[in-house]
Parts: sequence; C-alpha cells; structure tokens
Amino acid sequence: MTCILPSAATSTLADAHGRVSPQIGRVHARGVRPSQKLRFGMSRMIPSGGMPKGIAVQLSETSTADRMPTDYGNARLANYVPIYVMLPLGVISNDNLLVDEGVLRKQLNKLREVGVDGVMVDVWWGIVESKGPRQYDWNAYRDLFQVVRESDLNLQAIMSFHQCGGNIGDAVNIPIPKWVLDIGQTNPDIFFTDKSGNRNREYLTIGVDDQPIFAGRTAIQMYSDYMKSFREAMSDFLEEGSIVDIEVGLGPAGELRYPSYPATQGWLFPGIGEFQCYDKYLKRDFKDAAASAGHPDWELPDNAGSYNDIPKSTEFFGDNGTYLTKKGKFFLTWYSNKLLRHGDCILDEANKVFVGCKTKLASKVSGIHWWYKDDSHAAELTAGYYNLKDRDGYRPIARMLSRHYAMLNFTCLEMRDIEQPAKAKSGPEKLVQQVLSAGWREHVEVAGENALSRYDRAAYNQILLNARPNGVNNDGPPQHKMYGVTYLRLSDQLFQDKNFRIFRTFVRKMHADEDYCPNSRRYGQDVLPLKRSKPEIPIEELLEATKPMKPFPWDKETDTRVGGKLADILDGLLDIIASIFK
Repeated sequence: MTCILPSAATSTLADAHGRVSPQIGRVHARGVRPSQKLRFGMSRMIPSGGMPKGIAVQLSETSTADRMPTDYGNARLANYVPIYVMLPLGVISNDNLLVDEGVLRKQLNKLREVGVDGVMVDVWWGIVESKGPRQYDWNAYRDLFQVVRESDLNLQAIMSFHQCGGNIGDAVNIPIPKWVLDIGQTNPDIFFTDKSGNRNREYLTIGVDDQPIFAGRTAIQMYSDYMKSFREAMSDFLEEGSIVDIEVGLGPAGELRYPSYPATQGWLFPGIGEFQCYDKYLKRDFKDAAASAGHPDWELPDNAGSYNDIPKSTEFFGDNGTYLTKKGKFFLTWYSNKLLRHGDCILDEANKVFVGCKTKLASKVSGIHWWYKDDSHAAELTAGYYNLKDRDGYRPIARMLSRHYAMLNFTCLEMRDIEQPAKAKSGPEKLVQQVLSAGWREHVEVAGENALSRYDRAAYNQILLNARPNGVNNDGPPQHKMYGVTYLRLSDQLFQDKNFRIFRTFVRKMHADEDYCPNSRRYGQDVLPLKRSKPEIPIEELLEATKPMKPFPWDKETDTRVGGKLADILDGLLDIIASIFK
C-alpha cells in the first residue's frame, strides 16, 4: 500500500507550532436523451487546465482563469457552475430496494426541467455488503442509476463507509454491515473511543486501517474491495460517463474527520467535542510515537473537557492551555497526521481502482465553524483539523488531495456569521474563505454543499457568493469559481410552490443566467481518464503547507442574487393569489 506520513510525529514538531461534490459537466449532447438509446461519454471535468501541477513548496496564486481550457461557447458561459441535488438518504432501503420509483422519477424530471445538472447519492456499504464479506448486491443501485440516466441527469456517487443515523439531518438508520459490527462485539476497539471509553459505531477507527482482523482483511482492504466491486458492477455507467464524480467516504458522515461531536453521546451545539483516539490501536500508536520522540512518559490528553464544554472551561483549550505547550503540539500534530495518512491511503486505493475512468475523485471536509473565532479553535482540533491563527490546518489536506487528482468538497456554504449565536464564536464565512483558498492555492478544484436544508433567498445568495467570490466576468472565466455545488437535499418541501420558484431562480443564477449547458467543456470543465496518483509527499513537505496565508478576497455579496426582502413580499402575494384560485 502506498501511503504518506509516518504514524509518529517526530522530526517535524518544530514546524507544528507555527495550523459532494462534486462537480461536473454533463455527458449528453443538447437534445439527446437516454430514452433514444444514444447516450455517449463526452469528456468531463478535470481540475481546470489539466491535472494539478506537482506539489510545489513555492506556492502560486494560480487563478481559475489561468487553469481553465478555452473551449467556451461564449464568454459569460465560462462563469457557469453546475448544480447537483443530493437524493434522500433512504432512497435505497435497508432491504436493498429502490424506494418509491414513480415519485422519484417525477421529482427528477422536475429537477431536469429547471436545469439541474445532476444528483448525488450515498452508496451505502451497510446495504450493499450486508450479507457477509465480499457478498455484494448492487441490483437496487443499478435500478436507481438507470432511473437517473433516463431522467438525463448526471450522477455523483458517494462511497459511504459510515453509518447513517445519529447525526444532524439523518432521517433514517443504516448501520455499517452487521458482520462488521459483530466483530466489534468481541473487539470493541475497532470503533472510535473517547477518554471515558464510549465507543462510536458510525465508522471504524483509523487505528484498524492496517489491521487484518476483518475475515483476514484490513479496513482499507475492505474499502478497496468495495470500490473494485462497484467499478465492475457499474462499468457501463462509468464507460458512458454518467458517473461524473466519485466521492470517497473517509470518516463519519463521509467526511475526513474524527467523530468528535456525536449526538449519540449527548453532544449539543456548540460543544467543543472530544478527542477520539482512546481505542487500544491508537493508544499504542501514540505511545510508540511519543517514545520515538524521546518522551515515553507522555500520555493522551486527560484535561480536554467533555463534549458540551466551552474552551475556557478546560485546561487543554483555555488561555495558555496545553494545546500551546510542546506536549500539546506533539499530540495535535500526531492526531491530525493520523487523519491525513488515513485519507491519503484510502484515496490511493480509490485512485488505483478508478484509474483510467473518465470520472473525478472527491473527498469531503467538514465545516466545523463553531469556536472558529476562539483562539483555541477547539471544535476543529477535536475533529482533527489542527487549525490555529498561526497554523493552517486545511492546506495540508488540499496538498494531500492534489497527489490523487481529487477535489476538495466543503460544507456550510450557506451559513452566515450573523445567523449564529454569539456565544459559539462561530465564523462560517471566514472558514469557507480559508478552505476554498487553500484548495485553489494547492491547485485543487473545490466544490461544496450546504450543511442544512435551506429554502430561503439569504442562504442561496450566500452559496452564490461562495461559488463565485468575485462575481461574474462578462469577458471570460472569473478569477475564482467553484467546480460545482451540491444542494442538500431532494424532499417534498423543496417542491412546494414558493420554495421551488426560488430554487429555480437559484439554479439559473448558478449558471450565471445562462441556459442549462449539456457540454461541460463549453464552460471550461473537461476531464481526461483519471491518472495514477503522483508519488508520496514527504511529511515535511505536507506540513510546509501549515504556514498561514491570507485567503483570497471575497466580495461582500453576490452579483447574481436570487432576490431579497422585496422578492419575499412578492412571493407572499403570489401565494395568496394561488390559494384563491385553488
């Protein structure tokens, strides 16, 4: 297995003190529908302007305009950002059946009518491999993919190796495979564990990535085998270019993070969460790392508080807290490096599986926006993002993604600071700017999604602002634009009259007021067969990316608004008129 990063943080500690998805063009020629049996694989998106340039220590200020192909239908079309819609979590049932196909077809056709480019769906490990090791059943997902194909929509597929249930927005319960959970009955250390010994069954601890304890396989081998089976089962969809994006789940909720804020353990917003490294595998790894660094006496933190604490109430995160000491920096470097190594190893396997396919790889990073304005960034630190005012915790992730030609998919695009309670010291706007800028600086395409279901204009306007931070350029591609946005999620509420009217406008604005475009190359996004990952990146070079840099400038508001208070008033009048004639 080709991986980066030694598990121990040793010689790099001097540097440590210093920190879905998505998105894609469409396959079909204008006017051609799958029902005509004429689908074909048109070229799709790669990072604008080709594959990411090598991992450079000397960072550049490369803009979208510098990296994009130039096959635009018109100059304004170069500002087009494709929009996807996340399908319901339970669109495939626990019994591995497609749910409410007739209703789904109608909803997908409505999305298509308003210009939506495609849909995203979780491909649940707990459903497909539920019967036993290497016993995969893809029939229901093939049925779903066929329905999406016949609706003339592109598809983003998430390799969902986590449990559904227990997180914000989870409406169904889909555990990881029962035969894996059964192994946990006799060996509970396969699960993430907090300092009190509570186990989290959302996702296997990264401590078992290389442990052959799952019927002779390691966790990473299980994930790799699952993706191999997916490629074989969905070869026709991949060959025709229908599956434009494969987002690889790397943790709870599919995000590259630790499950530091689980509702199942009683966490409530804006609690700082807890470190999740007290299973026997990670405890042993830390002890080995500490001994190698000359500190065999160092232990994992026992003073970082509980899930619902605030930073200043803990010794670890408080003023002049442990996180600022040599011991604290060593731990946080080890903790975040383990997460980087985990993501790198799984993406390396994904790249091996899908190399040669005309599809994009992607990975999701969570928007931990609470306590972002606190010096400690406590909630980010417990999640594994070692981000401080003098240390960038996100650019090393982007640099790691760049070696696999993978996109960075980020959440909380819709959130504004003024919407958050002051006590949470929340900063979603600056956080989004920091993470998107990190991706662009590392030559990684960035995509995103909203964290919570929203139907209001303020949320849409914030997403539009983040999608094109400096607005539309009528003369060609903008300085920066996101590769695509996935809207969360498809629901009956979305199709209510007022909500869908606003959503229709939002789609149009995402497309820079241009008509739906079926050929992604026309708006500067093209894709070649996925190349094999580049060589390993030395840990020293990854951690060079922790040097903080100012984010790129953002406009105060989008120049393609879906409307404001006046539009809301007019909506109310339309609703009254509609009710009269019903």
